[in-house]
Amino acid sequence: MKRIGIIGVGLLGSAVASRLLKGKFEVKGYDTRQEQVKGLQAQGLIAAGSIAEAAAEAEAVFTILPSLESVETTILGAGGLIETAPRSATLIQMSTISPELTRRLAKAAAAKGLGFLDTPMSGTSAMVARGDCTIFVGGDRARADACRPIFDAIAKKTVYVGDVGMASLAKLATNLLVGLNTAALAEALVLGAKGGLAPATLLDILKESAAASKMVEVRGPLMVSHRFDAQMKVDLFLKDFKLMLEEGHRLGVPLPLTSVTQQLATATATAGRGEEDLAAIVTTLELLAGLGHERPPVKKEND
Repeated sequence: MKRIGIIGVGLLGSAVASRLLKGKFEVKGYDTRQEQVKGLQAQGLIAAGSIAEAAAEAEAVFTILPSLESVETTILGAGGLIETAPRSATLIQMSTISPELTRRLAKAAAAKGLGFLDTPMSGTSAMVARGDCTIFVGGDRARADACRPIFDAIAKKTVYVGDVGMASLAKLATNLLVGLNTAALAEALVLGAKGGLAPATLLDILKESAAASKMVEVRGPLMVSHRFDAQMKVDLFLKDFKLMLEEGHRLGVPLPLTSVTQQLATATATAGRGEEDLAAIVTTLELLAGLGHERPPVKKEND
């Protein structure tokens, strides 16, 4: 498979497209925000003016979109992939959505003779751009194996987890821990700062301690510098927290720590930082602790 379509080239979609272009795949991209597409053309991306154009002649079509609604519309809606993708194509659904919607999309694709793989990934957009990420795959094993060269061009590791829906569940569990780790790191830094310990010094200690983690490495510097350039926006993580709590309710699993972290993220978004990285929740904890802020929130962009 060498001809790839990508629907959605935001932060994560752009990183995926860049990896595939470096892997010598032919990539067509479509996004409702055309400036996102134009930014990748210098790397060799072929700009598409519609979902149908991006999918035309593609052997695999990615959906990398910010909401359940946008994924459902792109795949099932009028002019969507169910109608327009070549019957020999495989739909590679990479957005973070609910296991229930994932299974429904796979069933609709199968009814039209299309292949479908449930393939969310773990990693910020910056991590994906350098190939430091993991892809979870759910669906037909033979089809997953056939798509392995595509996944290898993007990620350092691909894990087959079983039926459609299982990869989406694995992604929710992974992001749950990412969110909680981020909140715990913010608490630790604020505790130290309130006691007079320089955040940069504490961060260096944490990196070399038993508390070391990917979030200490990735989001610690953002919190210390108070530069919250989005790798995954607070607003998007709020969508994920909602999915986690809904799945927990469906399965009868209490998620008290997730609920508290969701509230911290909600307060952060309400303060005008929804477009910033999840690391910005440190500002909410600073406010609660009576510490000042070094910079105002960024203005929210219009979609």
